[in-house]
Amino acid sequence: MSTLADPTVVRAAGGVVWRRDTDGRLETALVHRPKYDDWSLPKGKPDAGEHPLETAVREVVEETGLSVVAGRRSVRTRYPVTLRDGRAAPKEVDYWLMHGSGDFVPNDEVDQLCWLGLDDAAGLVSHEHDRAVLADLARTDVPRTPTLLLVRHASAGDRSDFDGPDELRPLDRRGRAQARRLAEVLALFGPVDVLSAPPVRCGQTVAPLAERLRLTVREVPELGEEAFGDDPATGLAVVERLLSNRADGTPGVTIVCSQGGAIPSVLLALGVRWHATAGALWPPSAKGSVWALGRRGGELSADYYRNVGPNPAG
Repeated sequence: MSTLADPTVVRAAGGVVWRRDTDGRLETALVHRPKYDDWSLPKGKPDAGEHPLETAVREVVEETGLSVVAGRRSVRTRYPVTLRDGRAAPKEVDYWLMHGSGDFVPNDEVDQLCWLGLDDAAGLVSHEHDRAVLADLARTDVPRTPTLLLVRHASAGDRSDFDGPDELRPLDRRGRAQARRLAEVLALFGPVDVLSAPPVRCGQTVAPLAERLRLTVREVPELGEEAFGDDPATGLAVVERLLSNRADGTPGVTIVCSQGGAIPSVLLALGVRWHATAGALWPPSAKGSVWALGRRGGELSADYYRNVGPNPAG
């Protein structure tokens, strides 16, 4: 995603919602907008201060009435639109895959919703750019939902300014604000477990999220910076287990908060490389950032969220 908002581009976000029918076949939801008399994917423009994922989920819920859980980030579509003053401008829409359930509720924007198989949906949608999103939903080489979200702890000031053991260094004012934003955005993935490396700043980073979800933050010492450096094989075994199906067979995302000395090493060991900057292979891990990881078969998907503010860099 762009780091700065381009005033010449109309921004929006939406979701391609999916479920399984009674026979286990994949279906997706299309909405009919009477204002345009078209069939499309639910989407809309951001409210002030929203991360695009927040926009996408809010718009889907408002237009459909469904309950949704965010999954893998999908494609960005771009197409021309005409502004109210008659000028032409490009419109960019960021999509996420979302698992949906519940019943449709008609509203001012959408009067009909239909669940269709992907081929039928591709035939019904009114706009070619929506077919690109449906094609992404149909992919079988990557998972539709992440299994593990690796979170770098939020801002905790400078180590040299803290008079005490580094393990006890707390979040600073900026870090506490980052933790609150993480709680708002990461809750959209429907986490079922929240883990933290031992340092206080790691636990504090995910504490607001755990409180929001009514979960207890559990410690995972193997993924702390020092423990991982001393015994990376044990730490990687923990990560591999978290990337696999949960022990009880239930679906769900696990949150793990760790440190900048551990997360890039974990990603490299999993085969993640960073190609956003020429010659750079070391995966980034900014404070308050998130890596969304999932595996399907032997293929790993890795998506970097540089921050979860309204103008994210990734």
